[in-house]
Amino acid sequence: MIPEIPYDIEKVAEAIEKRKKKGRTFSIVAVAEGAISKDDKVLSEEERRRKKDANPYSTISYDIAAQLERITGQEARVTVPGHYQRGGPACPYDRVLATRFGVAAARMIMEQKYGYMVGIQGNQIVPVPLEEAASKTKFLPVDHPLIQTARDAGTSFGD
Repeated sequence: MIPEIPYDIEKVAEAIEKRKKKGRTFSIVAVAEGAISKDDKVLSEEERRRKKDANPYSTISYDIAAQLERITGQEARVTVPGHYQRGGPACPYDRVLATRFGVAAARMIMEQKYGYMVGIQGNQIVPVPLEEAASKTKFLPVDHPLIQTARDAGTSFGD
């Protein structure tokens, strides 16, 4: 579930039940931090904030897991991959890229160019103003080929 496509928890549960009927003994439900239900999407920002503050769950993932357990009767476990997902061994490309980033960051410090982070555009390492990098949520267009590929592979977005 992703922020760009508001989900219907009943449709998510239906997808899990459909898999169960096909003999699949488990399902993986991936939830982005900004995932939002169709019901919450129509609320004002203030109403969503109040609802979140009143929610006993620390993240949307735990809330969704509890709802799915209640609807499907199946156990739901939450794993927050965080560092775990990024903890694999670095490939040569990653090592070279990290070196390029480090050199560019050191160069910006030596030039007293503060308030920037290093990024990559094309194959070029570039300075990116922190206010530009941190001020906007970047959304994936709902017609993006990756979303269509996921749908073609049988992924349900709960819509």
